[in-house]
Amino acid sequence: MHLYVKYMPTLEEIRDEARNRLKGICGAYRICDGNDMRLCEGHSYGSPLNMGGVGSGYSFFNNFRALEKIRLKARLITPHFTPDTKFTFLGQELSMPIMGASASGVNSWGGEDVITEAEHCRDTVLGCKAAGTISFRGDSFNYSLDEPHGINAIREADGWGVQIIKPRDNQTIMQFFKLAEEAGALAVGVDIDGCGSDAMARHDQPTYKKSSEDIQELVASTKLPVAIKGIMCVEDALAAVDAGASIISVSNHGGRVLDYTPGTAEVLPDIVAAIKGKALITCDGGVRTGYDALKMLALGADAVLVGRDIIRAAVGGGIEGVQMHMDYLRQTLAKAMLMTNCRTLDEISREILL
Repeated sequence: MHLYVKYMPTLEEIRDEARNRLKGICGAYRICDGNDMRLCEGHSYGSPLNMGGVGSGYSFFNNFRALEKIRLKARLITPHFTPDTKFTFLGQELSMPIMGASASGVNSWGGEDVITEAEHCRDTVLGCKAAGTISFRGDSFNYSLDEPHGINAIREADGWGVQIIKPRDNQTIMQFFKLAEEAGALAVGVDIDGCGSDAMARHDQPTYKKSSEDIQELVASTKLPVAIKGIMCVEDALAAVDAGASIISVSNHGGRVLDYTPGTAEVLPDIVAAIKGKALITCDGGVRTGYDALKMLALGADAVLVGRDIIRAAVGGGIEGVQMHMDYLRQTLAKAMLMTNCRTLDEISREILL
């Protein structure tokens, strides 16, 4: 009798597979920094944005650079302990304060030949759930009320997800919110910086800036907590909280909507100082490891979102690839907490930063 053991690829093999499948789109580099020599930044004027940053790519690069400049303080002469990374999000206990970002629209980044939007959403949501955490899901030009790919994946995962909608007209957003409620989603939201979406504009899908009154109307339309994603300044953070938002997501859309913005880690401290305790604060932008996540948490974020790396994990390894990558993030976060003497998430503070 022969015992067959299923072969499990390594994360390096999953990255290699993603690199092969995303040939000409993404180099799946060991260091994903938005440098102008990277494959994703080599597009001509007027061509689709794909996986890179808008314009010169400095906003994408600044996300990475802002985190790179922050140093961690090792604190080692203490009793040994096992770090506790568990995190409570909207009443649900997660394995860590690291979640999948609402990266969406495989057609907009040139990946439609290697993975469908439905597959991408399903792999991301179910892979994150298998790792004990959740994924935010996004919206793009190929989403509709009849084909809400992210909401379908959240429904399959028994509601383990947050659905973010582009800043379409409010009536349409509220219809998407209703579908998300029916799917059991934990929260809904709008990425307000999606008003600068290259993909939506190219496919004649109108998006709009949102006023405080618009956000108030959206908050009042749903029984779910509402996230406002795309916050990059104190003024917008305060306005979103005043309009009733429960989650403030600090994000510059991966550097894909406005050139020359600061890195998210640069603006995060001021936003935290202005609204900490008034809303849950998430942050994305340049997070590649648990060490990066620890830096964001030390700056005051309650949770961290990861985008491009989860796309590559889904392309290279499907649900299992996403689960493995999220497990890697949790493991490196736990190691970073051990080395900086943080037993629990509550002990993470700016004191560990140099």
